[in-house]
Amino acid sequence: MTSHVMPTYARLPVSFARGAGAWLWDEEGKAYLDAVAGVAVCGLGHAHPAVAAAVADQAGKLMHTSNLYRVDLQEKLADELTSASGLDNAFFCNSGAEANEAAIKLARRYGHSRGISEALIVVMQGSFHGRTLATLSATGNPKVQEGFEPLVSGFVRVPYDDADAVAALNNSNIVAVLVEPVQGEGGIRVPADDYLAKLRTLCDQRGWLLMLDEIQTGIGRTGSLFAFQQSGIKPDVLTLAKALGNGVPIGACLARGAAAELLTAGRHGSTFGGNPLACRAALAVLQTVREQNLAERAASLGATLVENFRASLGNNPHLVAIRNKGLMIGIELDRPCGELVGLALDQRLLINVTAERTIRLLPPLILSDEDADLLVRKLSELVLAYLA
Repeated sequence: MTSHVMPTYARLPVSFARGAGAWLWDEEGKAYLDAVAGVAVCGLGHAHPAVAAAVADQAGKLMHTSNLYRVDLQEKLADELTSASGLDNAFFCNSGAEANEAAIKLARRYGHSRGISEALIVVMQGSFHGRTLATLSATGNPKVQEGFEPLVSGFVRVPYDDADAVAALNNSNIVAVLVEPVQGEGGIRVPADDYLAKLRTLCDQRGWLLMLDEIQTGIGRTGSLFAFQQSGIKPDVLTLAKALGNGVPIGACLARGAAAELLTAGRHGSTFGGNPLACRAALAVLQTVREQNLAERAASLGATLVENFRASLGNNPHLVAIRNKGLMIGIELDRPCGELVGLALDQRLLINVTAERTIRLLPPLILSDEDADLLVRKLSELVLAYLA
């Protein structure tokens, strides 16, 4: 069939007609175990009844007005997120890239307020912050930047998980650090336990904002509602998206202290951001994650999956490492392994490969023990056959 969709994605030869929990069914009725969850979007799995009911109910009442008017559900969601995070206020948008765009603009306004006209933001090698021009420029992957020059200026790049490299920077125009608590696209790279605390100390000493990109790590995936809550620190700015709406597009940029006072009326905005439909979905997500203790579930199930993968794969000489933080799991091999995605699809298993050599697993937080065992068995068989 001829497609008139712009070819911006290397799509796999399958189309899904419906989903339930951790499973998807194609148009022929074949079932697939989903260990990607829409790249960490569907944390509650597919067609979660609480989210579906909330969206259906809200769609019958009011989907959109405008940010020209008060949006009660937006205010309620902001209350929930700030209460849970300890930050002060929230700006709502439609995606992770837009949330990070808001953070970048916020950092520049922060610099402006301090008399810095050419503000610089410290970003990390191997990072991923989005595909808009500014977030693409902040991203630490030359491959995704190629052909889009000139990039947006104003970023200083250092190695990830290297607080000393940040400390060594000596530029009076630096105003903020933007960092992922765990690098997802970068290959599920988990930093040292004290990495964020060291960055927090540096930012406090130098008057910089600490801005955490929790687009992929947020909403329970790493074992707490937000990944930073395991580090004993609090950021100045926090960006969220993906699992916040469980499939309904919504992003958020949260801020506190001086950072919370910078984006005033007319300084930023979004047509669709934080409309009643998206906020109602996000409220249902937060309530479900909290009531079903799904962050704790992510921590315990992630540990079990890694233990079982190590039992299945650990002695293979071509296995480089198995890394995880909750249900962000990376299995790094000693060779490119993108071919495994198609081989897994043939076995009706959905996985992802990132950083060329790392199998990335982001299963829904509601994955059952039975399905977790099936995931380990199927994927281990595939990997061992691939490496043989």
